[in-house]
Amino acid sequence: MGVQLRDVAGELAGVLWREHTVYRERSGGVVIRGEHVRRWISLAPAGGRDEVLVRAGRILDGGTTAPARSEAVVPLSAGTGVLAATCRRLLAEAAADVAPVAPGRTAPKRSKRSGKAARPKGSGKHTSFGSWVILACVAGVIALYVYSSAMRG
Repeated sequence: MGVQLRDVAGELAGVLWREHTVYRERSGGVVIRGEHVRRWISLAPAGGRDEVLVRAGRILDGGTTAPARSEAVVPLSAGTGVLAATCRRLLAEAAADVAPVAPGRTAPKRSKRSGKAARPKGSGKHTSFGSWVILACVAGVIALYVYSSAMRG
């Protein structure tokens, strides 16, 4: 199934994009990356003998991949045309999820978080109270060791 999947992915990549990279995943699936369109497609064996799980997603800044936005199961015997049509539909769904906002319009508001303060992680310069407690405990253990060593001799 792996060799057949790789062959189908090569044909499919040529139909979808002029510029692409095809590689095999550890799980036995095949990934097609279109860097110029910032999208990826994954083909993996599905539950059925002749079925393929097709997933599509975005490529983020820096080249990392975002989780799949949509997926579908397609029979391999359907041919490259049906697979390509399915992939185009999934890629359109992935693109619709992140459609840019037109000038002069505001982006949809996000729901409020559950009472948490909006503070970026790791960017604060202040040490939290818990960290101070740990530092005080470590300093106390060191002071106790030095004191006990000095008393012995």
